[in-house]
Amino acid sequence: MANQEAFLESIKNGYTFKGEHFKLGCAMLDGEVISGADVFLPLKTMNRHGLIAGATGTGKTKTLQVIAEGLSDASVPVLLMDIKGDLSGIAAAGTDNPKIQERYQKIGGSWSPAAYPSELLSLSNEKGIRLRATTSEFGPILLSKILELNDTQAGLVAMLFKYCDDNKLPLLDLKDFKKVLQFASDEGKAELEKDYGKISTTSTGTILRKVIELEQQGADLFFGEKSFEVDDLMRISDDGRGVVSILRVADIQDRPKLFSTFMLSLLAELYATLPEEGDLDKPKLVMFIDEAHLIFNEASDALLKQIDTIIKLIRSKGVGIFFCTQNPMDIPASVLGQLGLKVQHALRAFTANDRKTIKQTAENYPLSDFYKTDELLTQIGIGEALITCLNEKGVPTPLAATMLVSPRSRMDVLTDAEIDTLVNNSKMVKKYAETIDNESAYEILTAKLQEAAEKTATAASSGSSGSGKQKEEKSLLEQVMGSSAMRQAGRTAASVITRSLLGALGLGGKSKKSFF
Repeated sequence: MANQEAFLESIKNGYTFKGEHFKLGCAMLDGEVISGADVFLPLKTMNRHGLIAGATGTGKTKTLQVIAEGLSDASVPVLLMDIKGDLSGIAAAGTDNPKIQERYQKIGGSWSPAAYPSELLSLSNEKGIRLRATTSEFGPILLSKILELNDTQAGLVAMLFKYCDDNKLPLLDLKDFKKVLQFASDEGKAELEKDYGKISTTSTGTILRKVIELEQQGADLFFGEKSFEVDDLMRISDDGRGVVSILRVADIQDRPKLFSTFMLSLLAELYATLPEEGDLDKPKLVMFIDEAHLIFNEASDALLKQIDTIIKLIRSKGVGIFFCTQNPMDIPASVLGQLGLKVQHALRAFTANDRKTIKQTAENYPLSDFYKTDELLTQIGIGEALITCLNEKGVPTPLAATMLVSPRSRMDVLTDAEIDTLVNNSKMVKKYAETIDNESAYEILTAKLQEAAEKTATAASSGSSGSGKQKEEKSLLEQVMGSSAMRQAGRTAASVITRSLLGALGLGGKSKKSFF
């Protein structure tokens, strides 16, 4: 009994917060829920990132759902990376059942169904808001990283971007960049080498092949206009709740380059766009990456380094990033050490390696006078987890084996009809539905090369006659400057400043309002 009283006092002292917070569950001791031992999460430290881990079927996705609901209720926008395609149910109200009532009799409080304000997003032709980026906004640094170029090749990409910026050649999609590559290795090589340095046709050929490889993974759908605006991720609904943006990427989980392209662009743009905030009373945005092991197992070195860098820097912008995975050892140690909130569901010990992993996992949690952590990791049930977070002073809270609250939204996916209704009622879907193909580098260079070829043919046929009619031809630069590309100049020039500032960090950047 004394032990139970000491445990209750420990939990109450550890999980009492002055600022805004929401209930995650009720702590257990020796397998029994202790009345009054409520476990809360403080909003003030939700920008310190987090981990939700556990074996298949232990309730990770439902925990993610519960935390996302708590954030939305507190007017914090949420972005969910729905890699398995099972998070759309947050847009619909849940259904009561006897198991939920039994759970709440133990943990206290009451349950009521709720649907959350949601938007569906897509990188492909899935229904929902289309996410796009222009090549120019993406920038030479990120493009070189995702193409996994060496220093020489990356230098050539930077040169080509500079040439396009100087000559007002907008790079909107991949066909623009491919056209510039072809131009630089053939008709325009002499002109570029005169002002920008030597160009290796071997390097341009290698870069072109890697761009084609990226296209084959669907990146041609990603690059283009209209670019997504980062502010559209941070919307508050009319009823005051944070909007939950659900990015459905189940159809691209086997295309790591495309997903890496998206992740690099998103993280860099959030960092580039948001002002420094320090530690706010609550975050401006929280992003959840479900099935994160799929990212880390398949990710390029560039993505891993980028995540490591951004996880250390972006919390000061008011953004929290949560990784949801089966095994905490799937997360690189440098990233794992940055995660302040840890929710650990049960692990299975089928092999010697499993037992070794469980011991390593237990060492990542605070020491407890009430639990043998390594043993408890294999004993907790579905919908239960070991919890520790950071209090408002940044100190880890006591380890708490917790029976979690239930999601108020649907614990299943939306039907096709419900998805159609959600998409059809979305103003954001309409805003980004149209694919725009403005005049850009591809059209400008194609037209100029065709015009040059025609003039060469005309000159050859007419000989040297009519010298009085001869006129000094404009240079390619002068022709381009006089074209309608000038309408695109402001956008292209603006992106250069941000790209330059972020170059020292190894990050890319785009115009202030652009998401990608």
